[in-house]
Amino acid sequence: MEKAEGRNQTPIMEFIILGFGIGSELQPLLFLVFLVIYIVIVAGNLLIIALVVSDHNLHTPMYFFLGCLSFLEICYTSVFLPRLLDGLLTGERTVSVQGCIMQLYFFGGLSTTETFLLTAMSYDRYLAICHPLRYAALMNGRVCGHMVAASWIGGFLVVTLANSFLWQLTFCGSREIDHFFCDFSPMIKLSCDDTRTVELVTTIVAAIGALVPCLLTLTSYVCIITSILRIPSSTGRQKAFSTCSSHLMVLTVFYVGVITVYVVPTASTSKALHKILSVFYIVLTPLMNPVIYSLRNKELRESLRKAVQKLVAYGNGHREFRDTF
Repeated sequence: MEKAEGRNQTPIMEFIILGFGIGSELQPLLFLVFLVIYIVIVAGNLLIIALVVSDHNLHTPMYFFLGCLSFLEICYTSVFLPRLLDGLLTGERTVSVQGCIMQLYFFGGLSTTETFLLTAMSYDRYLAICHPLRYAALMNGRVCGHMVAASWIGGFLVVTLANSFLWQLTFCGSREIDHFFCDFSPMIKLSCDDTRTVELVTTIVAAIGALVPCLLTLTSYVCIITSILRIPSSTGRQKAFSTCSSHLMVLTVFYVGVITVYVVPTASTSKALHKILSVFYIVLTPLMNPVIYSLRNKELRESLRKAVQKLVAYGNGHREFRDTF
């Protein structure tokens, strides 16, 4: 219990989220920036889900995974951004200890689910490119459903183990969390208990939830790139490389942030860098996904064009019907 020495032992019931440490005059601007980002993330991912559901041409494994990823991104950002926006708008920065642990739980569960889902998506692309003749048999609707379900169940299962230790901790002394959300590292420093066990368990969970999926995804893309290099057509190689490079860019941004913060020892990561990297994998990646994974896709753009044409035709038909009366 060395951690408790020299600290007020009175248990605290709520934390104070310090946020970005900016002056009050900049908070309205920051509120507008994050509000626009949140609207774009939700609207862009909802659009992708609507297109995948409504267009029968997109009822394939790849677009099924994209739709699931879009739904996950909406849930993921909704854990943080509404609470952050409320704090920037009202100045209210307090959050209960229980509420903080729950936010951390859903963050861990959803982020781990995303790493598993990204691994499933990379495996899908590996089968499609490296084993095209067996693709239809290996990646059917039932297999896709099982992989998505396993991603969600596995993501929350491994995080539940680590989170169960947090509920047993007592927090005392300072109430200030030097972050813009209830993250593990700044919150665990406020505990007056021995946290070595929970830190070890969390490190293991982070390795399982981030490092292992990252290596599996990287292995899939190495095989994909190797197969692409064998394509005789330079146009085909260029198109395939363009798609892969876009996907790898998103994966790099996401995994660099997650692994640096949660797998590398936290003592080597400054508070400022911790916040910057958190913005990358919490905000930037969900913002990039609709563009990189979907809106640059020819089939989705065609589906969007048809949907817009139908809406325009419906609007013109409705106007003509109204004018006749």
